[in-house]
Amino acid sequence: MAFVVVGLTWLMHGILLQDLARSFLGERLRQEAEHTLLQFHQGHLSTQLWQAESPALQVFHHLYVLELDGEITTSHPRWLETLVPYLEGEDEALDVVSSGERHLLVYRKRFEFDGRSGVLLIGEDFGQVEDGLDALHWWVGGIAGLLLVLLIGLNMMAVNRALRPLSRLRRQLDELRSGTRERLQLDTPSELDALVAQLNRLMDEHARRLQRSRESLANLSHALKTPLTAVIQVLRGSRPIDPERREKMRRRLEDMHAQLDTELKRSRIAGPNAGQRANVRHEAEQLVEMFSSLYPDRSFRLDIDASVPVSVSVERQDFAEMLGILLDNAAKWASREVHCRVRQDTSLALWVEDDGSGVAPGDMGRLGRRGTRLDEGKPGHGLGLAILRQIVERYAGQVRFEPSPEGGLRVEVWLPLSEAG
Repeated sequence: MAFVVVGLTWLMHGILLQDLARSFLGERLRQEAEHTLLQFHQGHLSTQLWQAESPALQVFHHLYVLELDGEITTSHPRWLETLVPYLEGEDEALDVVSSGERHLLVYRKRFEFDGRSGVLLIGEDFGQVEDGLDALHWWVGGIAGLLLVLLIGLNMMAVNRALRPLSRLRRQLDELRSGTRERLQLDTPSELDALVAQLNRLMDEHARRLQRSRESLANLSHALKTPLTAVIQVLRGSRPIDPERREKMRRRLEDMHAQLDTELKRSRIAGPNAGQRANVRHEAEQLVEMFSSLYPDRSFRLDIDASVPVSVSVERQDFAEMLGILLDNAAKWASREVHCRVRQDTSLALWVEDDGSGVAPGDMGRLGRRGTRLDEGKPGHGLGLAILRQIVERYAGQVRFEPSPEGGLRVEVWLPLSEAG
């Protein structure tokens, strides 16, 4: 493509050179024709001087043909037969006349002298000019070709140099896949910095998920092994299972179920690098509708500020888990009403408050601790707010507990926009 463009440019250069030279020489011939006719009108020239041997015409080194009342004189008789047809015509004209291998640029000028009409042709050898233009044109073409080859070579070198980081990236990705490398380490152009950083964040996220899965398995193994052993021993024994032992077994099984539920929820936390977005209004409305069915004696009110975007950079399941924990906790303790509000300023904020009995100031600091239950009279295992804290911490956010103006508890969740959307 570059050769085609340069070739077309070179052809246009030749055409423009020819046109420029023709215009320049034509203007010079026009000026000389006017000067010659002025001399003729002033009597400094006569028809007898339009001969090849006339010293007055040797100064100009041009060809002259003069027609006055049908009488034709010329400075170069061998061109007369070729130039006679160009004496015809009413307007001034500039033509290129060829005879054999020679080219002549001829300017025609009509004039009036003593009531007689005449035509003056002035010509100049255009062949020498064309030879010079052709030489210049080829020189320009040669230089342009060399520059094009040089630029293509330099461009190929630059492209190869720029693609080296991609080759190293491919090799390091192969090493990552084979397990011989854990992170990408490349000295890349600034255009690839964001790509490498994103890949490293993705691998870090995968490593964290793997570590979290291993920790969950270890926690489950440690937490379930002893209770399961005790239950199995009771079931294998020959002693009758009295109500007291049955109640202990039930509690142990419920604790095991709660532990399993907690670890499963922890394993589902995707985090801010999952590359997924949650539709705030859609998810919030669905959750409010669901909890309205679960708690028909509670009134749920949802307010979403207009400043909140349609979607935020929070994984859908994480958002539903956070808001679901807040709504479920508030519904358990509310007397009649649960108020949920979503707004945005410098962060994405979720507020959920109830009109229940609230929490004593001395117990505010205990909220969100794993397994903490302030009232055994309500169903649950004290794990919801602890899971909420874990999810929010993954998004570098904050959870605050404070008394609600309605008399109950207000829980506020703040997620930084840089991470959340």
